[in-house]
Amino acid sequence: MPEETLERRSSVAAPLVFAVVMAFHFLSWWFDRLKKAGSVGEMEIRLRREIRELLKEASTLSQPSTFAQAAKLRRLAHAKEKELAKIQESRSREMKYSYDLYSRVLFYIKVFTYFVLICWFWKAPIATISQQLVQPFGRLLSWGAVSYLGDHVMVGIIPWLILSTRVSRYVVKHFK
Repeated sequence: MPEETLERRSSVAAPLVFAVVMAFHFLSWWFDRLKKAGSVGEMEIRLRREIRELLKEASTLSQPSTFAQAAKLRRLAHAKEKELAKIQESRSREMKYSYDLYSRVLFYIKVFTYFVLICWFWKAPIATISQQLVQPFGRLLSWGAVSYLGDHVMVGIIPWLILSTRVSRYVVKHFK
């Protein structure tokens, strides 16, 4: 009976831990993507449109008699470009702060979750693998769990977290 409970628990534990690790990596990737992409506000769109219109109008005024008016339009467009740069700088500072905060909170939640998983599965095996498949690494994979059960190696939580982290990084990297 205890072997059946251990078997059922370990068969559910490995995919569950992998799913948790994968979720953390996808959230981290998503925050990084949002941080890089950013969003363009209505004010920025309006200023860009006004700058484009002013420069277009200034370029149509190419006669010597309209030079002063064209220069005035170019100066106005330059002033609006400075205003746009100031808005973009303040927006990027604000976004950097908020995304850094989200990333930091995600990191602390991830550390706490890993700690809980390690405490919960410390002496319990996460998965069982045939000893023939992992011949030289059997002891390493069973770190934090019972070493062997018959001709199977019991995989501990720490090697499973390391393996899950590597695989999920690979998947997220190729998901991009």
